[in-house]
Amino acid sequence: MEENDWTGPRERHRDAGAYALGVLGAADRFRYEDHLGRCAVCAAYVAELGSMARLLELYARATPPCVELFPRPVPLGGVMERLAAARAGARRRVRWAGAVAGLVLLAGGLGVVLPGGSGTGDPGAVTLRGRDARTGVAATVTADARAWGTAVDLDVRDGGGPRVCALVAVGRDGSEETVASWAVRRERTRVSGGAALSPGRIARFEVRAADGARLLTVPAGSG
Repeated sequence: MEENDWTGPRERHRDAGAYALGVLGAADRFRYEDHLGRCAVCAAYVAELGSMARLLELYARATPPCVELFPRPVPLGGVMERLAAARAGARRRVRWAGAVAGLVLLAGGLGVVLPGGSGTGDPGAVTLRGRDARTGVAATVTADARAWGTAVDLDVRDGGGPRVCALVAVGRDGSEETVASWAVRRERTRVSGGAALSPGRIARFEVRAADGARLLTVPAGSG
């Protein structure tokens, strides 16, 4: 049989998929099988497509007759309403976030002392700030009431190092307790400690050098 008796070689190559899926008619299938025995290209095509044809056959057998091949169209009315509601909720959240951010910036610009300044999230924490023009030492003290006394966080700036310093809590009755001590190795230092005195019994905090010199006094209750 000549190649031109039926179709050209390229058209016969294209029939590899139809043959592998079994959709060729009897006459066309007979002619293609005759061509397939003499064409290495088509033999390779049919071998590659054979596994896909078997998968499709297994899928057809496993799919219940009631399964729809194409999804039904979804009414757009309900979808558009839900989308509009979601967008409105997002806009409200953005407005609230902007308002909160504005309040925070305003408070920072006015120097307001906010509860929970230590970052612990405890609304009972109080932040105190002080600076000594003579020594150049500045500090932020955060005092937080605890059942055992007062938890204290200190953020101090001191350019007079190297030296050893201590934070002392001075009670209203004149008693003293060392909250924390540190070595000044750089300008800014952060330390944490505690005192047995409750916040209400503390009159002031003092930053002192190792020789007892007072470098800074931060009165309790001052902003």
